[in-house]
Amino acid sequence: MPMPDIGFSYIARPDARVLVLGSMPGRKSLALQQYYGHAQNSFWPIMAELFGFSAELDYETRLNCVLDQQIALWDVAHQCVRPGSLDQAIEMETVVANDFATFFVDHPDVDSIFFNGRKAQQLYQRLIMRAEDRCQTISVPALNVHLLPSTSPAHASISRQQKLDQWSVVKKALESGADRPYLSHS
Repeated sequence: MPMPDIGFSYIARPDARVLVLGSMPGRKSLALQQYYGHAQNSFWPIMAELFGFSAELDYETRLNCVLDQQIALWDVAHQCVRPGSLDQAIEMETVVANDFATFFVDHPDVDSIFFNGRKAQQLYQRLIMRAEDRCQTISVPALNVHLLPSTSPAHASISRQQKLDQWSVVKKALESGADRPYLSHS
């Protein structure tokens, strides 16, 4: 059996209010040790446009720009076997989820999750929510959840502008505070 890929630790400040969740970093991101490291991934250009910074800034500065907005970044999978970078290649029986119970204890102001693509949502529902339903030791708060189109270059069925339009809900969430009428439970 191939060695599993190991994802990144979360990036968050204690005052985080929004969690953006991917599935698992792709090969390029793992090689660079950067969230959304593939040059064709539209995550950083979208965040830059929404929050008024340059997508050309160095990685640490871009991270600080999203952290300043009270956004946390993480992935559902801590580790998994995945030949290549495509989400559909994730071998489900090899996925080990990240420790969300501890994350939410350490970040009590997070009340919204934005899934960066359908696979992140499916993994979260399968590994975290269903585990909680089975009365396992996972305990996560009730959160507003919203599925967004993947920023991956593999998800090319919609334009970057369409992705930007849909991702603008993240900014609206942060501007709305506790009253979040823009969200639907997906």
